Amino acid sequence: MLYHVQIEITLKPTVMDAQGTTIERALHKLGHTSAANVRIGKFVTMELDAADPAEAQAAAEELCRELLANPIIEQFAVQVVDKEQVV
Repeated sequence: MLYHVQIEITLKPTVMDAQGTTIERALHKLGHTSAANVRIGKFVTMELDAADPAEAQAAAEELCRELLANPIIEQFAVQVVDKEQVV
Protein backbone atom coordinates (compact mmCIF):
# COMPACT_ATOMS: atom_id res chain seq x y z
CA MET A 1 0.00 0.00 0.00
CA LEU A 2 1.21 3.53 -0.73
CA TYR A 3 1.69 5.82 2.25
CA HIS A 4 2.25 9.56 2.06
CA VAL A 5 5.23 10.69 4.11
CA GLN A 6 6.24 14.22 5.09
CA ILE A 7 9.77 14.87 6.30
CA GLU A 8 11.00 18.07 7.93
CA ILE A 9 14.77 18.48 8.05
CA THR A 10 16.29 21.32 10.07
CA LEU A 11 19.63 22.27 11.49
CA LYS A 12 20.21 21.09 15.04
CA PRO A 13 19.56 23.85 17.60
CA THR A 14 23.29 24.05 18.40
CA VAL A 15 24.20 24.77 14.75
CA MET A 16 24.22 28.41 13.65
CA ASP A 17 21.71 29.06 10.86
CA ALA A 18 23.21 31.83 8.72
CA GLN A 19 20.27 31.81 6.28
CA GLY A 20 17.78 32.08 9.12
CA THR A 21 19.71 34.98 10.65
CA THR A 22 19.82 36.79 7.30
CA ILE A 23 16.10 36.35 6.74
CA GLU A 24 15.32 37.48 10.28
CA ARG A 25 17.33 40.68 9.75
CA ALA A 26 15.54 41.32 6.45
CA LEU A 27 12.15 40.81 8.09
CA HIS A 28 13.07 43.31 10.81
CA LYS A 29 14.16 45.84 8.17
CA LEU A 30 10.75 45.39 6.52
CA GLY A 31 9.06 46.21 9.82
CA HIS A 32 8.25 42.67 10.95
CA THR A 33 10.04 43.03 14.26
CA SER A 34 8.01 40.31 15.96
CA ALA A 35 9.85 37.63 13.91
CA ALA A 36 12.45 35.84 16.06
CA ASN A 37 14.61 32.71 15.98
CA VAL A 38 14.12 32.19 12.24
CA ARG A 39 15.45 28.79 11.11
CA ILE A 40 15.59 27.47 7.56
CA GLY A 41 15.09 23.83 6.68
CA LYS A 42 13.89 21.41 4.03
CA PHE A 43 10.48 19.83 3.58
CA VAL A 44 10.33 16.56 1.65
CA THR A 45 7.19 14.69 0.65
CA MET A 46 7.04 11.25 -0.91
CA GLU A 47 5.00 8.12 -1.24
CA LEU A 48 6.39 4.87 0.08
CA ASP A 49 5.12 1.39 -0.64
CA ALA A 50 4.88 -0.37 2.73
CA ALA A 51 2.81 -2.99 4.54
CA ASP A 52 1.62 -0.55 7.21
CA PRO A 53 2.21 2.99 8.54
CA ALA A 54 4.90 1.83 10.97
CA GLU A 55 6.90 0.27 8.14
CA ALA A 56 6.54 3.45 6.06
CA GLN A 57 7.75 5.50 9.06
CA ALA A 58 10.77 3.24 9.56
CA ALA A 59 11.64 3.30 5.86
CA ALA A 60 11.46 7.10 5.72
CA GLU A 61 13.66 7.42 8.80
CA GLU A 62 16.22 5.11 7.17
CA LEU A 63 16.18 7.26 4.02
CA CYS A 64 16.85 10.31 6.17
CA ARG A 65 19.78 8.68 7.94
CA GLU A 66 21.27 7.34 4.69
CA LEU A 67 20.78 10.28 2.32
CA LEU A 68 18.32 13.06 3.04
CA ALA A 69 19.76 14.50 6.27
CA ASN A 70 23.29 15.13 7.48
CA PRO A 71 23.23 13.56 10.96
CA ILE A 72 26.14 15.69 12.14
CA ILE A 73 24.35 19.02 11.75
CA GLU A 74 20.71 18.20 10.95
CA GLN A 75 17.73 16.64 12.67
CA PHE A 76 14.59 15.29 11.04
CA ALA A 77 10.98 14.54 11.83
CA VAL A 78 8.95 12.03 9.82
CA GLN A 79 5.17 11.90 9.67
CA VAL A 80 2.99 9.41 7.80
CA VAL A 81 -0.16 11.30 6.78
CA ASP A 82 -3.57 10.58 5.28
CA LYS A 83 -4.10 11.63 1.67
CA GLU A 84 -6.36 14.45 2.87
CA GLN A 85 -3.50 15.95 4.92
CA VAL A 86 -0.94 16.04 2.09
CA VAL A 87 0.53 19.51 1.71
